[in-house]
Amino acid sequence: MKQSVEKRKPSGIADHVSLALATWGVGYIPGAPGTYGSAVAVAIYLGIDSWVIARGFGGASIHAIISVSLLIFCLIGIWASGRSIPMLGNEDPHSAVVDEIMGQFITFCFIPFGRGWPFILAGFLLFRLFDIWKPYPIDSLQSLPGGIGICADDIIAGVYAGICLAVGYAVTLLI
Repeated sequence: MKQSVEKRKPSGIADHVSLALATWGVGYIPGAPGTYGSAVAVAIYLGIDSWVIARGFGGASIHAIISVSLLIFCLIGIWASGRSIPMLGNEDPHSAVVDEIMGQFITFCFIPFGRGWPFILAGFLLFRLFDIWKPYPIDSLQSLPGGIGICADDIIAGVYAGICLAVGYAVTLLI
């Protein structure tokens, strides 16, 4: 279990930006901030999905753009979550939800755009399952230092959920 750290107030623009990126605002809502973060990712994914479908994009170019964008988002998220640790007062603060957002995005990378609500709902539920359950080696990744420790478990949970989602999608193609 991650330890509490001495909490400090944000000072300067970089602190405020890192808090905004780490929490996405929904991290402060009481209850289930990880689920709220995943829901934000679903909403963003639906917007991107609609945009891609409406413009008829497809093929390798859109996947390359999405992959590079996801890599940049993950690197920024790791930075933001790591920098926010002292301001949120914990080495793995519940209010930092950028890790759930990146894990949820990774899950959806395993299926093509335009697959509809059943796959979006399945991807959401699968990611939440793996994020909460934390099968090997997900749980042990949380011991990594800083932002990588906050994000690595959700990245791998996203991969696990994405593999399950891809298998489900492949099965539907066979039916």
